[in-house]
Parts: sequence; C-alpha cells; structure tokens
Amino acid sequence: MGMGAETRKLIAKRAAEEIEFGMMVNLGIGIPTLVADYIPDSLGVMLHTENGILGMGGSPERGHEDGNLSNAGGYPVSIIKGASFFDSAEAFGMVRRGHLDITILGALEVSGKGDIANWIVPGKRVPGMGGAIDLAQKAKKVIVLMSHTTKDGKPKILTTCSLPLTVKEGANMIITERAVLKIESGGLKLIEIMPGYTVEDVLNSTEAEIEIELVRRN
Repeated sequence: MGMGAETRKLIAKRAAEEIEFGMMVNLGIGIPTLVADYIPDSLGVMLHTENGILGMGGSPERGHEDGNLSNAGGYPVSIIKGASFFDSAEAFGMVRRGHLDITILGALEVSGKGDIANWIVPGKRVPGMGGAIDLAQKAKKVIVLMSHTTKDGKPKILTTCSLPLTVKEGANMIITERAVLKIESGGLKLIEIMPGYTVEDVLNSTEAEIEIELVRRN
C-alpha cells in the first residue's frame, strides 16, 4: 500500500524547511509538487518548471484552475507576482548553467553514496527520462523525497542501486516518512527521525550503512 495523503504532506512540509530566502527551486513530479504549498510567501522563492515557468505558486483553489497553467507533470498551478514564461529550451538552459539552488525530486532507489535511480523499471513502459538527469547533476543541492521501503517492505535506500542510474552521487539529502538523512563525504548520516518511528525502525529498513548523527528527534 502506498503512502497516505497526510504522510506525503508531512514529507513535503519537511522538505520546504530546506528552502531559504530568494532561492530558485525546481520541484519534480509526485510528492515534490506538494512542497510548493509549504513555502512562505515572505521567502521570495522563485519556483522553476521545465515546461517554462519561473515563479510558480502553490495549487490553485478548486474551481480556480487555469488550463494554461500547469507544472511539468501537467497538474494545475498558480503563479506569483513577477512570474515569467519561456520555452523548454530556455528552462533547461537555466538548469544546465547551474542557476538552480535546489532541486527536489522523487526516486525509485538511492544508494548510500547518493546515486539516484528514478526514471525506469526495466520491462515497464515509460515516456522517457525527462529532466531528472540535468536537474540532479546541475542543481547546487539535490533533495530526494520518497517512501523508505517498497510496497513489499524492501529497502529503497541501498548499498548499490539495482535499477538503471539517473545520476551518480547526485543526492545531498533524502527525506522519507521515517527519517531525514544527509549524504556527506560519500556516506549516509541519519539526522532526524520522523514521527512514529525509531532509530531501530530506520536501521532495520535501510540496506546502506548509516552513521547516526541526530540533530532532531520527533
């Protein structure tokens, strides 16, 4: 069974805490899209989308959607004052020049060294890689949001990814429903425990080796 709506919101809300004043941020599809709803207006953050928006806002109220405004996943969004529009080539030019402060994306697997696999499960049809390779390579900070285990309870944070990689050693932080982990000097550090879980829960559901360096325990 997948994560419930409240759990997804909890992960997104925690990810929003990593965003600072004036940053330029890209949000991937899935849980990352929810992060937009938890960024205070006072921070002056400019959200970037691959399909050509700089200044994306949160989800519009039901009934106030604009068919011409959507994120890269095709879901309705709002815009903030000062937003601009451009084509995908310009959007990726911003990415490839390293202008993004943070990219927040989902993943199927992440290794203890920060390798990310998030674009394909062999044998299943997918529309393509999308922008994940560029985003994960070029953003100053890469945060992965995902469930800690598969639907079968198997770890998704592994010693070595089994799926085709999107990028090697690209992730700086992983946030799941169980924990917040940093990846520094090629290793995984447990810095926070999410509500309802213990250190033992995290260790028992993670294949990669973890160094415990808690700064906050919920």
